[in-house]
Amino acid sequence: MLKIMVTGATGNVGFEVIRLLQEHNCHICAAVRNPNQAKQQILGNNIDFVQFDFTNSDTWTNAFEKVNKLFLVRPPNLANVRKQIAPVLNAAKLSGVEQVVFFSIQGAERNRIVPHSKIERYINKLGIPATFLRAGFFMQNLSTVHREDIKTRGELFMPAGKGITSFIDVRDIAAVAVRALIENGHSSRAYTLTGSEALTYYQVADIFTEVLGKPIRYAKPSVLNFIFQMRARGLPMSYVLVMVGIYTTARLGLAGNITSDVEQLLGRPPLTMRQYVEDYRHLWL
Repeated sequence: MLKIMVTGATGNVGFEVIRLLQEHNCHICAAVRNPNQAKQQILGNNIDFVQFDFTNSDTWTNAFEKVNKLFLVRPPNLANVRKQIAPVLNAAKLSGVEQVVFFSIQGAERNRIVPHSKIERYINKLGIPATFLRAGFFMQNLSTVHREDIKTRGELFMPAGKGITSFIDVRDIAAVAVRALIENGHSSRAYTLTGSEALTYYQVADIFTEVLGKPIRYAKPSVLNFIFQMRARGLPMSYVLVMVGIYTTARLGLAGNITSDVEQLLGRPPLTMRQYVEDYRHLWL
């Protein structure tokens, strides 16, 4: 039976990947730092929980045992690819992993500075068959990182200016990831995953206002103000800078590209922002 290891299993995308993998005949291995805690978050009878820590090489050999395919999510707090990610990929290759499906970001092939680009290049250098899922800004950031801003302050707080963004729902990313893991023919491929509409945050605020039935405004802070506020909330500087980079891309008008990859791979249109807000409505009320 195909054994698939999922990193970032308790995160937005990894959690959804595991949920969808349970519909297929495969051996699911959730690689997490705290297996006992993860068992309470991720439910399922055909899931193995194995201790795995990118920064602890003692956990790698057991985790990669008999793994055929790896769904790789870069931990947001790990930005040094050479020291913190490359050794894990080396271990995966030595263990005989046959394919890596890497959750990357839109534009990684052009922006060589971001960690995702460096990871893509290192995977190619190792020669492991790989599929890169270059996702646009995902909607679920609005129900995680920005949830309290929307719920308690009634505002979208991000330095994206008037730029447009082709948001994507993580449920679509996960559906594509599962196809790449289960089906043949996805190795040596890169998919740019976006929604079917490009919106300004003013438009997103209007959708929230209509669906929630309460006013939500787009605050449009400066970059410096955003950094100050995020650091004051305790977010690591490395994570905040990644966020700034993403929002700067939007502000410069570079995040609005729309592709047909999701629809072609799933045979249906991507989920819309309105559908997302309706489905998660209870989180902001």
